[in-house]
Amino acid sequence: MIEIRSLSKTFRSQRVIDDLDLSVAEGKITIVMGPTGTGKSVLLKHVLGLLKPDSGQILVDGQDIVGMEEVELTEVRKKYGVCFQDSALFDSMTVGENVGFPFTIHTQLSREQIAAEVSSLLREVGLAGIEAKMPAQLSGGMRKRVGLARALALSPKVLLFDEPTTGLDPVMTSAINTLIKQVQTRTGATSLVISHDIKGAFTLADYMALLYDGKIAFYGTPDDFRNTPDPLVRQFVEGRLTGPINPIQ
Repeated sequence: MIEIRSLSKTFRSQRVIDDLDLSVAEGKITIVMGPTGTGKSVLLKHVLGLLKPDSGQILVDGQDIVGMEEVELTEVRKKYGVCFQDSALFDSMTVGENVGFPFTIHTQLSREQIAAEVSSLLREVGLAGIEAKMPAQLSGGMRKRVGLARALALSPKVLLFDEPTTGLDPVMTSAINTLIKQVQTRTGATSLVISHDIKGAFTLADYMALLYDGKIAFYGTPDDFRNTPDPLVRQFVEGRLTGPINPIQ
C-alpha cells in the first residue's frame, strides 16, 4: 500500500533520512520504532506530503506523491486517516464538530447525516453521547479516542498514527492499543504507527521496523524482533545503556 524507496532528507548539514527503504504491507499494522531524534516523525511527514525529500520515491496505492502539486496531494490525503500525537483537536469546536469536520469539508452530507455519522464513530471508540463536550473537558485518553474517531470519518484506506499512546498511563495505553487493533481488523485499513511503546508494539504489530541513523536497521515480525541476536535490536528492545546506540548524542 505504501512503498518508500531510497528516501533521503537533509536539514542543513544533518542527514536525517538516509537512502531509506520501507514497505508498508496492505491491510496490516506496521510499527516504526527507534531512539528519540532518529527521524520517525520526519518520515511520517514525508508520507503525509508535508515534507519533500531530497531524493527518493513514496508510492501510495501505486502513485508517487513526491513532486505532486497540492491539488493532487489533497486527493491522496483523502485516503488517509491521521491521529496526531497531541490529538490536534480544534479547541474552539465541540467534540461533535471536531469529529464531523472531515464530513463538513469533503462531503455533501446534510447536518443530520453528519450527526448520525459522528454518533456512530464516537460509539465505536467508546465515547457515545459526548458530542457537546469541549476538548478542554476531556482527559488525555479521551482526546486520543476522539482523534481516532475523526481519523475514521471518511473510511480511510490508510491510518497513520504518530505516538498514539504518548503521555498515557499503562491501562489507557493498553486500551488505545486494543482499540487500534480492533479498528484495523474491522476496517482492513493499512496502518503505519510511529511509537516508542515496545510492549504495545509486540502485541499490536504485524510488522515492526527499527529506524536508526536514518535507515531501517531491522524489519520483521514481532517474533523476528524477539529472537534476533542483532545487537542494535537487543539494546533498543531491552533498554540497555551499552551497545551500538549512544544514549548521549
